[in-house]
Amino acid sequence: MDTSTSDYVKIFRQSSPYIHAHRGKTFVIMLSGETLADTHFANIVNDIALLSSLGVRLVLVHGARPQINQRVMERGLNCRFQGTQRVTSKSVLECVKEAVGSLRVKIESQFSMGLINSPMHGSRIRVVSGNFVTARPLGVVDGIDFLHTGEVRRIDQQAIVQQLDQGNVVLLSCLGYSATGEVFNLPVENVATSTAARLNAEKLILFSNQPGILDHDGRILRTMRPSMAREWLEVMTDQEGIRLLSAAVEACNAGVNRSHIVSHAVDGSLLQELFTREGDGTLITRDMDAYEHIRPANINDIGGIIALIRPLEEKGVLVRRSRKALEREISRFTVAVRDGMIIGCASLLPFADATSAELTCVVVHPDYRNGNRGDILLEQIEQQAVQQGITHLYVLTTRTAHWFIERGFTPAPLSALPEEKRALYNKDRKSKVFVKHVAMTSEVAIAQAE
Repeated sequence: MDTSTSDYVKIFRQSSPYIHAHRGKTFVIMLSGETLADTHFANIVNDIALLSSLGVRLVLVHGARPQINQRVMERGLNCRFQGTQRVTSKSVLECVKEAVGSLRVKIESQFSMGLINSPMHGSRIRVVSGNFVTARPLGVVDGIDFLHTGEVRRIDQQAIVQQLDQGNVVLLSCLGYSATGEVFNLPVENVATSTAARLNAEKLILFSNQPGILDHDGRILRTMRPSMAREWLEVMTDQEGIRLLSAAVEACNAGVNRSHIVSHAVDGSLLQELFTREGDGTLITRDMDAYEHIRPANINDIGGIIALIRPLEEKGVLVRRSRKALEREISRFTVAVRDGMIIGCASLLPFADATSAELTCVVVHPDYRNGNRGDILLEQIEQQAVQQGITHLYVLTTRTAHWFIERGFTPAPLSALPEEKRALYNKDRKSKVFVKHVAMTSEVAIAQAE
């Protein structure tokens, strides 16, 4: 097997957990007008078709800002903006309808391509459009009459779900219709966010000119909670970034688990984001409810951690820890807290080589084990490991081997452990050793080099 084939097989195997996780889930994908005009759009269509073939239920929402602007300019019309919001006069509305209609044909034609030796060959994807979005006028805001600019009033969830159940891809635009038959120009982000929330979508994916949300040094912010995103919105100046990040936060607050901002200018960005551990854009992941959150442990959590882990220590599942030992290691712990109660914990203990660490004490309270809290804790620990430059995460277990195997850990010989851990290995417990390679993103590597 040559190197290229070996790399392909490795990548394909690594993507399989994501393939299983995404199957049957509903994704809402926002295609801005800039995305539709990009030279990579044909490849984006191919990637979306691949998602459909893998069993993902897809709703596409497309915009038309640059295409509308072009028509307005060609006709010499005066088009006002209030902030980022277009004031849509009757004549401008005609430009909107023309642009949207033309783009709808372009999208449908791209999904109809089936030439032999092309990525779309044999895909048989049906794209369905319709009056799924009910709108109302935005009205007068701060003394400005927005005329035919509107906002989403209702998403016809039942009709969309019926189409998704039939295996169709649903296509929505930035147009909405009122009960009186009027047509309104809607912000595409408003349509995408409202649709994702109404459908209880697993993901909202937003295409951007940028590779994601960038920090002050131009590096991509890979993962954000809505609380962090709101802080960034207060200092951001990029208008597109503000619109997209605001939409992502709104979606998460409305119950969408994850929102992704990816670049239409980077070929394959969508697949890289969805099927690799490192991702390729910015992920905004939903906060847990107001009474539950993940945070670093502090000395006041000792009692709660002891109450959580003691039953497992008594059963021999965990190595017994004294209060003094916990006090020494408390800064290494991450805890899940619900209404003031410690319901989960995990600990990261780096080894002296600074490139490997041990994952210990991963525990979730029995009453809360059906909410993916263990996965959330593991994800948090892995992020900490990456930030610390750790590349290999070890775990020793006697009873939970399968849980770790299902999450990417592989069996390792005792000799693989760093010498300091081998010296402390308890032969009577006969714990099995597992290891997971934790990928370091280029941004982390650059930051550490600096």
